[in-house]
Amino acid sequence: MSSLQVAKVLNNNVIIAKHPQHGEVVVIGKGIGFNRKNKDRIPAAAAEKMFILTKPEEQEQYKQLVPHIDEKLIEAMNDIILNAAKSSDAPLNEHIHIALTDHIAFAIKRHAQGLYIHNPFLYETKEMYPEEYEMAEYAVHTIREKLGVDLGQEEIGFIALHFHGALTNQHISEVRKHSELIADLVHTVEQQLEYAVPKDTLDYSRLLTHLRFALERVRRGEAVNETSSLDGLLKREYPETYSLAWKLTKMMEQRLKKPVYPAEAGYLTIHLERLVQRKEQGGQM
Repeated sequence: MSSLQVAKVLNNNVIIAKHPQHGEVVVIGKGIGFNRKNKDRIPAAAAEKMFILTKPEEQEQYKQLVPHIDEKLIEAMNDIILNAAKSSDAPLNEHIHIALTDHIAFAIKRHAQGLYIHNPFLYETKEMYPEEYEMAEYAVHTIREKLGVDLGQEEIGFIALHFHGALTNQHISEVRKHSELIADLVHTVEQQLEYAVPKDTLDYSRLLTHLRFALERVRRGEAVNETSSLDGLLKREYPETYSLAWKLTKMMEQRLKKPVYPAEAGYLTIHLERLVQRKEQGGQM
């Protein structure tokens, strides 16, 4: 492939071009759009980076977004998304190009106005999605290096949720809903057990991981092995923790609007009982 045909110039460094194999592609290169007109042909070597937005609505949204975005940010975003794509085995949903660019542009605007949003799920996000958290750390570092704006640690958590959404094909609002639900479930556990689980412990990490996998199973509609005889035993032996586990599964059902298999309560009871024992030992590891 020796050349591409210009379909639309978005700014000096970003164009939409016609590619012989892939149809319309987004092409990024220094000065690639300068003085270009539709149907001009450009050498393929001029394209520093290229990505495909296969859905027409994604292309349309990107075309509308880019003219309002600082060109330095577009350049930084491609490094950020390229790094995330290389870091993960799973493909990123193409909507990340629009959703994350828009999110970061708005975060930079807020930063300039001195408006800071507290992230109540930062610790949980770091624990539950370490891979996405690393991608987000790279993003904040890149923005600082290329644009001289430090978005701060709290923003790392928000960006990590965007990456998680793109890797699991969930909309960011769904990912945020899950994070809120997990925080609420943890709060319910701590209230009922009258035990603030120390955040820097393995116990806390295990609790979050367990809840995260339970939510993922519910989201996907996956059944867990039925353990009716074990359930009966747990109910008799640990009535209080079993009752709490049942309450947590009901919270999941209401918030996710999906059925939760009864066996989840049994798994949760075992986990919660471990926390009760830890509390009685004075929180020692």
